[in-house]
Amino acid sequence: MTDLTNSFQQFCDLQNRRQFIKQAGIGLGAAAVSSLAQPASAAVPAGCHHQPRANRVIFLFMAGAPSQLDLFDYKPDLEKLHGQPLPPEISKGQRVTAMTRGKKQVICASVFKFAPQGQSGLYMSELLPHLSTLADDICLIKSTYTEAINHDPGKTFFCTGAEVPGRPSMGSWLSYGLGSMNKDLPEFVVLTSAFWSGKVNVQALYSRLWGTAFLPSKHQGIAFQSVGDPVLFLSNPPGVDRKTRSKMLEFVAKVNQQQQQLTGDAEIQTSIAQQEMAFRMQTSVPELTDLSGESQAAMEMYGEEVHKTGSFARNCLLARRMAERDVRFIQLFHRGWDHHSSLPTHLRGQARDVDQPIAGLLKDLKQRGLLEDTLVVCAGEFGRTTYAQGNPDRNNYGRDHHPRCFTTWMSGGGIKGGISYGETDDFCYNVAKDPVHIRDFHATMLHQLGIDHERLTFPYQGLNHRLTGVEASRVVKEILS
Repeated sequence: MTDLTNSFQQFCDLQNRRQFIKQAGIGLGAAAVSSLAQPASAAVPAGCHHQPRANRVIFLFMAGAPSQLDLFDYKPDLEKLHGQPLPPEISKGQRVTAMTRGKKQVICASVFKFAPQGQSGLYMSELLPHLSTLADDICLIKSTYTEAINHDPGKTFFCTGAEVPGRPSMGSWLSYGLGSMNKDLPEFVVLTSAFWSGKVNVQALYSRLWGTAFLPSKHQGIAFQSVGDPVLFLSNPPGVDRKTRSKMLEFVAKVNQQQQQLTGDAEIQTSIAQQEMAFRMQTSVPELTDLSGESQAAMEMYGEEVHKTGSFARNCLLARRMAERDVRFIQLFHRGWDHHSSLPTHLRGQARDVDQPIAGLLKDLKQRGLLEDTLVVCAGEFGRTTYAQGNPDRNNYGRDHHPRCFTTWMSGGGIKGGISYGETDDFCYNVAKDPVHIRDFHATMLHQLGIDHERLTFPYQGLNHRLTGVEASRVVKEILS
């Protein structure tokens, strides 16, 4: 038994030496490459490949896919074609969902009015009266496209860079590449709305949309809860005060450190760091979520629902407070945008949910000087069809999934405001000019944060993985200021 114990100890010592040499080699190699790549005078932040224009991202995800035809992509000529079949030279036999396959594709013009907004004259729907006042601060990307045609692959693609589950999320990549800018809050936080106006066709959100996959687990997104403690198990158990909790964590940390030294398992170090962060968050999170110090004027910018815990409006205000505290990646999910029927009714409610809160967020960031280095982006998983589902009734039409073209937008963080990039054809069915794939969208986002998307990689199963995958993608430099 003694010989076996000694052999095991020798094995552990050997593993510890290997772990040290590996980590030291990586660290020295990275430092050497960094020193060769940049002159001493160029103060490029750690983890960056070039000077960033943005330090953080607020990603507004409209889960279910908003209709670009009814919100952003104005197609007045469709009024003349309303009720007519979609020409085959436009549809080109492209893939459609099982809900549409074999059925007539009848053109349906939007029932909503559009008007030019701001000095830039961007056309926006009457459903967005608050956001329209900020048209000069927004870049509409009307030529976004994807391959995903169903919701789960579509959301997974946008959030992780691949349709198939098992890839790290956007925020996890940023956490891995750039690290944290604060010591008391997570670098990646997720806020999901607890309620929304669109009550039909609501899909689930899965934690893998903000997961780490094969990246170290310390880069996991932390989902704040809409009821109870903002973070699970944040409060001390009954009968345990803060001093006792601190002693308990100190003891657990010592045990974990001994185990880490024995095995060389990097995930144990992650556990220690997360436990220490959780202890600090017992103070930082209640302070973050306490809105009593917010002025009435600030609260009013976000609308009445800012007072409701779990509302999209309140989450937008929390996002601004997190940006102030240098949380790196803040992702807000709002569901209920899957409008296969009764679109005019449901879309009105959904737009009302988010219009004033998003406008309030942009105004608030701008007033505080935060929009300059905060990249705000908004998207759904794909777009909606120009043809109707069901009869093209002016007051009761629906639209199916459409991956071939849809509108996303960006603001702040070095993005040109008041511009529309890319064009769709007269039917809003195909990209006619300047296509922007989701991978291009990701590459542009990373570029504004100082990252070359081709160089942010992680080795796994024989491949240097990256958020933008192995296929060609580009930074959309035309929208950069």
